[in-house]
Amino acid sequence: MGRRNMSMMRFGRCVAFLAAAAFLLPFTILLMVFDQQYNFTYNTKRVFYQESDFYKINGTLYAPAFTISTTSIRTQYVFENGTHDEYLLPRDKFLEVGARMEARRDYLRSECSRLGLDSSSHKAYAWEYLINRQYHVIWCNIFKAASTSWMYNFNLMANYSAAFLDKTKVVPLELARKKYARPTVEMIKKAQPDSITFLIVRHPLERLASAYNDKIVHAWPKSFHDKMGHRIIRKYRKQSNDKAAPTERYPVFEEFVAYVLDEAKAKRTLDMHWTPYTDFCTPCKFNFDVILKFETLDEDQRFLIQMARLQDVVKPEWRNSGKGTNTLHIINHLYSRLKKSQLDGLYKLYRYDLQLFNYTVDNYYEIVQDDDMSSHG
Repeated sequence: MGRRNMSMMRFGRCVAFLAAAAFLLPFTILLMVFDQQYNFTYNTKRVFYQESDFYKINGTLYAPAFTISTTSIRTQYVFENGTHDEYLLPRDKFLEVGARMEARRDYLRSECSRLGLDSSSHKAYAWEYLINRQYHVIWCNIFKAASTSWMYNFNLMANYSAAFLDKTKVVPLELARKKYARPTVEMIKKAQPDSITFLIVRHPLERLASAYNDKIVHAWPKSFHDKMGHRIIRKYRKQSNDKAAPTERYPVFEEFVAYVLDEAKAKRTLDMHWTPYTDFCTPCKFNFDVILKFETLDEDQRFLIQMARLQDVVKPEWRNSGKGTNTLHIINHLYSRLKKSQLDGLYKLYRYDLQLFNYTVDNYYEIVQDDDMSSHG
């Protein structure tokens, strides 16, 4: 009797277990499906180009057009052959610009190592970076290097409408910082593995001239930079009866340069529009996937837009481009007013900007005025 009861109890437990398993099985399967779907969705967000590892042209399979290596993952970007988007680069040009980007990255890494700027003794700064997690792009904003265009683009990516951005009187940077908090170094490095990190550089002396023209010559009355201009004139303009003395209401370029060099020599914080960009982007402390240059910006930004799949969000517009023969003429005229000693000072100030991004000042030494013996190197 006892043995029979024991068997019945075991049988009952088996029935109960099978019933419970039958009841829980659908929920287990559903949970697995949701988990798989989550992983699929998450992973497709991490990879910008979700097509095959190969693309096909006339029936022939080709390997990926461009590869980016980071410290933690390798992401492949595939050229979209036959796209209808008129803004995207054709295949051959895409490959050409991709090779150019690889050369720039290699050059930057080499110079960082040669100059010792990638060592632990140098601090990384994250203040001017913007991280967009929706589109997986990270940008270090260099003022006066297509910053107007890309601040506009990042505001579009932050879901401001184009109509609103075109009519608002709010400063674009102020709008952006409402959506993009100032990041920490740790935040940047955490976001980098599944993001495209880029910056736009410009010849430092051309950037300085642009900043002078925009912020000093055309300063809004009673603005911060207008008041700065008055202080520069009071300190650096010689009061004399010489008819050749400057009469402009704003500082002339040599007065402005004297002010910038004195501020740097005194180790005072420079205005963000002419601070060396290696001081706030610290490009040797972060891995940059794309290095755009002002001189080739049209192709470079088309490449970036295509690579990051931003063509449905932004267009390769160039606001306040400031390029062309007239602009170069103005820049040459400004630097022809300087003495060699001032150009020496500017070379020293922007040395790392020049070296890390392969710029030279040799042609500027051909147009400045002679003064005491000076050297650069």
